[in-house]
Amino acid sequence: MTSDVVAPIDPLAPTVSGRYEDPLVVVEAVHGARGRVTGRTVRTDHFDLTPHGGRVHVTHVVPADAVDDDLAGLLQEELFGPGWLRGADLFERVFTGVVRTSAPDPLDSWELFYRNTLRRLQEHGAAEAPADPPGGHSSIAGYAPVHDHVLELLAPGSVLELGCCFGFLALRIAATGRTTKASDVSPGTVQLLARIAPRLGLKVATETADAARFPADDGCADTVLAIHLLEHLEPGHGSQVVAEALRLAARRVVIAVPLEDEANETYGHVRTVSLDDLHRWGRGTGRAYDVHEFHGGWLVLDTP
Repeated sequence: MTSDVVAPIDPLAPTVSGRYEDPLVVVEAVHGARGRVTGRTVRTDHFDLTPHGGRVHVTHVVPADAVDDDLAGLLQEELFGPGWLRGADLFERVFTGVVRTSAPDPLDSWELFYRNTLRRLQEHGAAEAPADPPGGHSSIAGYAPVHDHVLELLAPGSVLELGCCFGFLALRIAATGRTTKASDVSPGTVQLLARIAPRLGLKVATETADAARFPADDGCADTVLAIHLLEHLEPGHGSQVVAEALRLAARRVVIAVPLEDEANETYGHVRTVSLDDLHRWGRGTGRAYDVHEFHGGWLVLDTP
């Protein structure tokens, strides 16, 4: 099954009789015993998947305490990796539906998602991190050390994150007391972060913007971040983002990418980025730079 691009996802749209509905998917939580599988339904450990009326109907048994960013790995493992569903747009819609059906109120459901995820990130940073979920599908375990490394690499002062997605990293940085701004090209994601941050007692300024054309003065932040962003962009666009990050940074630019053999379509990756690519960007700036490997590839650029 595949999806074409349709109306953007509204993460705060109300549910209908407990169901999340949009033009492509219907998602519903099952409380209690699951019914028998009939017809064209595909059943996995957590999901029942049925095509119906031009939409994908998904019912799930994901408990409230598991509504966190590991849903990404769970969906990949059970629905998208095996090929039952395909495409980043459909992935994001099912993901949104599972979160939205965790509580009747939109903001309550997303606050649950954010709190669960941030707690898990803190646990992974503890001396004795908990075991990953069964099946090894933990997305949080994959990027928790990436976030921790970013915190180690920040220059003193303010921080701007380009391509923040849900903004977990920006929230963690804000929790340290730094002046923090987060941006993304997705208006829905940015609006969500802006609404949830105050509920968490954190101050994060937000901006909806293309990371290659950010509306701010030169040197507007001490550190500018592009963390797991460039693999989502075509090469020319990515190079523009690197140049823009250098313009915006008063002290340091930190770039991180996954080192993949093949771009992960489900997560919206359109290209692979190698250590050689990072070296090429670094040399091209004419500035002092460092490339290293730690749970992926890193490029750190210091301004004069």
